[in-house]
Amino acid sequence: MSDLPVSLYSPSQVRELDRRAIQDHGVPGYTLMTRAGEFTYRAIRERWGSRPLVVVCGAGNNAGDGYVIARLALEAGCPARVVYLVEPDNLKGDAARAVADYAEAGGQWEAFNGKLSGGEVATVDALLGTGLDRPVSGRFADAVAAINAGSGPVLAVDVPSGLNADTGAVMGTAVRADVTATFVGMKCGLLTGKGPEFCGAVLYDSLGVPPEVFDGMEAKATRLTANDAIRALAPRPRDAHKGISGHVLIVGGGPGMPGAARLAGDAALRSGAGLVSVATRPEHVAAVAAGRPELMCRGVDDGPALAPLLERATVVAVGPGLGQTPWAKDLLKTVLASALPVVLDADALNLLAGSPTDRGNWILTPHPGEAARLLGQDTASIQENRFGAVKELAARYAAVAVLKGAGSLVCDTYGHISLCDAGNPGMAVAGMGDVLTGVIAGLLAQTHDPETSARVGVLLHAMAGDDASRIGERGMMASDLLPWIRRHANPRS
Repeated sequence: MSDLPVSLYSPSQVRELDRRAIQDHGVPGYTLMTRAGEFTYRAIRERWGSRPLVVVCGAGNNAGDGYVIARLALEAGCPARVVYLVEPDNLKGDAARAVADYAEAGGQWEAFNGKLSGGEVATVDALLGTGLDRPVSGRFADAVAAINAGSGPVLAVDVPSGLNADTGAVMGTAVRADVTATFVGMKCGLLTGKGPEFCGAVLYDSLGVPPEVFDGMEAKATRLTANDAIRALAPRPRDAHKGISGHVLIVGGGPGMPGAARLAGDAALRSGAGLVSVATRPEHVAAVAAGRPELMCRGVDDGPALAPLLERATVVAVGPGLGQTPWAKDLLKTVLASALPVVLDADALNLLAGSPTDRGNWILTPHPGEAARLLGQDTASIQENRFGAVKELAARYAAVAVLKGAGSLVCDTYGHISLCDAGNPGMAVAGMGDVLTGVIAGLLAQTHDPETSARVGVLLHAMAGDDASRIGERGMMASDLLPWIRRHANPRS
């Protein structure tokens, strides 16, 4: 888990925090700029020693930060030079002062000529900052390409140039940083969508702004942490019995897909459900039951055959391996007609997209493609505005919505968004969604709280994935998470 703030803000909110610090609390803007440069230069020295720096500067305060970094490097005896895309004489305010101080320290600069010199240098991206409102083009796009073509490490100041710090989308092209140092307020777009890919390791510093600057500023999202699991999953009473931990019914495993229902059932057990039943195709019963004797498995031919199982269940998870056959449609219709809380995934979501309803008392867990179908959009549109998409899903379907992917988002029915920055690319394999469905359903059977179950379920799943990846991301399987899910379902305070 990263050591970052819990509250996440939009770039416009962070600009307001800057304004409050400067105008309302008397912190000079150049003091903030100097602190940003000092924090960033320390990070450079800690990671890459005193190797030469090339600082690529654009305009505004982002460029000012770059000139401060270059000055600090020179003062420490580290070779550094500035390559600019905006004439230093054209900079204003605190950025102009940073240029003057850099010049006084003996600093030199040169105009960007279409390429950057090679060699074992560290490059600092101080091009564009968080104010970008259109795709990167022209000479700035050339500069981004030149930075990405280098062989040395790259540090981005505040945000990799070209990455939308609000949404996590790439604005045409973007710098691929090894490290991103960001300040004052944690920008939400750095942790979702393309953010994790382009930011590298994210470092944060408040720059010492007074805590009061945050008063009355409602965060755009909240980052999930291990404390969320600790609060939600208290130790069980010593007289506990299986009945108090709920009964999960997994509905799925259409033709040729018994494994998906089995994975969801296993995950529900490992997350603490007291009982788990699986309703699947009759021909799959033997395979599921033989593989996991703790699962109660029933073959069902149609919706009416599901009714007795629903009567005994606390929670239903429908979708893993379900398919879109008449059998699948009949079972989904029967589940949704019940009064039970429901977790929907996979083909249950695709069937819902074809026949939308705002049933309520349910959790939807789409990946971006499924979210696109549910909202009548394309996948690219979902990824360009993941925060907007998850809010729309929750509102349109009266649901707690989970938008999966890098930086998974959870939105409750009031529009409050949580972000999970745990997880890794090794989890991009078949069956991971089935495991997540089972975890959320198992938690829902215990907590009876859809929002908490979705948030903590996403977190446990991601943390288990990180643990399972310790010996390598490539080659991970969904079932590798199961022992770790049990570990994280018993958090230690």
